Amino acid sequence: MRIFLAGASGVIGQRLVPRLVRAGHVVGGMTRSPGKAEQLAGLGAEPIVCDVYDREALVRAVRDFAPDVVMNQLTDLPDEAARLGEYTELNARVRTEGNRNVIEAARRSGSPKIMVQSIAWRPPARSGRSGAPAVEELERSVLAEGGVVLRYGQFYGPGTYYEQEIPGEPRVHIDRAADRTVELLDEPSGVVVVTD
Repeated sequence: MRIFLAGASGVIGQRLVPRLVRAGHVVGGMTRSPGKAEQLAGLGAEPIVCDVYDREALVRAVRDFAPDVVMNQLTDLPDEAARLGEYTELNARVRTEGNRNVIEAARRSGSPKIMVQSIAWRPPARSGRSGAPAVEELERSVLAEGGVVLRYGQFYGPGTYYEQEIPGEPRVHIDRAADRTVELLDEPSGVVVVTD
C-alpha cells in the first residue's frame, strides 16, 4: 500500500516508517521541518515537507502522493514532560484544525482510508475545551469518514517521556505500539485500543 504518514518524524512515526517499509509499503513521510527530511529518507520514507495548517499545500501533497491510507500521527508536544501544560492548546489545535485539514486532503485525493492517533485515557477536566472536547472531535470526525481511531496508552521506552520508568495504565511500549499499528492497516472502521 501507499501510506501517507503525517507526523512521520515524531516518536511513533520514526518507528512506523521502517516497519511499514519492511512490510512492503511505500511511505510518504510528512514533517513540517525541512531539517528532518533527510532523517525520514534515511528511514526509508519519501520525505514530504508540509505544514498541516496550510490546507491547500496539504491537499496538494496528499493528492500528489496518491495514498491508499492516510495515517495521522500528529501531535504538538514538548520534548520535556514538565512542559506539557504549556502545550495543551497547541496539541488541541492539531487534533481539531489539523485533523480537519487531513480529512479534507483525504477527501480531495480520492478518499483513502484514514487512521488517526488518539489516547486511551480521558484528559483531565482542568484542560477544559482543549482536552476531552478536542479528543472527541478528532475521533468523531475520523469515524464519520469510515476511518480507524487508534487509542494508544501512554508511550514508554526509548525516545518517550518514560524512558527509564513505566507509567501507570493505560500504557504501551512504543515499539509494541508501532508493531500493532502496522498490523491494523486492514482494520475496518472503528476504535482500537492499543495498550500492553
